[in-house]
Amino acid sequence: MRDLEQDRRYANTLARGLRILRAFRPSDNGLGNLEISERTGIPRSTVSRLTFTLCALGYLTHGRHFDKYRLGPAALALGNIASAAFGFVSVATPLMQKLANEMGAMVGVSIQDDGNMLIVKTWRPEGSRTIWLDVGYRMPVLTSSSGIAYLGALSRDEREKLEAHLPEEAATECEAVWDRERAILRREGYAFVQGEARYSKSINAVATPFRPTEIGEPVSFFCGANVDDLSDQRIHDQVGPELVRVVNSLKALTGHAVSPVSPG
Repeated sequence: MRDLEQDRRYANTLARGLRILRAFRPSDNGLGNLEISERTGIPRSTVSRLTFTLCALGYLTHGRHFDKYRLGPAALALGNIASAAFGFVSVATPLMQKLANEMGAMVGVSIQDDGNMLIVKTWRPEGSRTIWLDVGYRMPVLTSSSGIAYLGALSRDEREKLEAHLPEEAATECEAVWDRERAILRREGYAFVQGEARYSKSINAVATPFRPTEIGEPVSFFCGANVDDLSDQRIHDQVGPELVRVVNSLKALTGHAVSPVSPG
């Protein structure tokens, strides 16, 4: 990221404003300038100027209750436009809901956002009250199944662009993980991070990539549940292969090639 910030074309003020919008999570009951500063690493004085501007433009609202900011109507409108542009999600919904019901596990889609995997859509088993993960939740690239599936589907050029958004230690590991996971995806069709390498010890998940025409890079479809309900063995015997089959059905419906990885 430091190399990117030194590029004269890089608009640092715009990037900071977008980082503030990304700091909000579905579970938040508003954020103050101090909380935003702590989440983003942006100095509080700069946050104050940016939140004022974002409020003036309608991307944030300020309810005056304990000095908290919330996402505003302009951010909501932008999100709705983006959601409508992801036509593959509508096509996927009946397939993924059926998969969630049959597996008794949550199914979802995650996209890469600023060096993390961001959940943008979920399908839960009908009648289930359990919430494992929700829209807006972020996962690391190198230690989540969603991240590994996404990484393995990238071309070399795409991987190098991703490295600019990762912490230095993760960026150093990225090429080796990419090489390994591309081979696994070609062989198995899905990615699975298990044991101590998994970022969350309470959730087991498997993922496979999908490259929609609406955006310029892959997304990851994942299926997961609490480790007590979804064993490693069941992932390999049933859930992983079934997720791949369903995503291949989605590819056929949307006119995509079945190969899970980029040729380059």
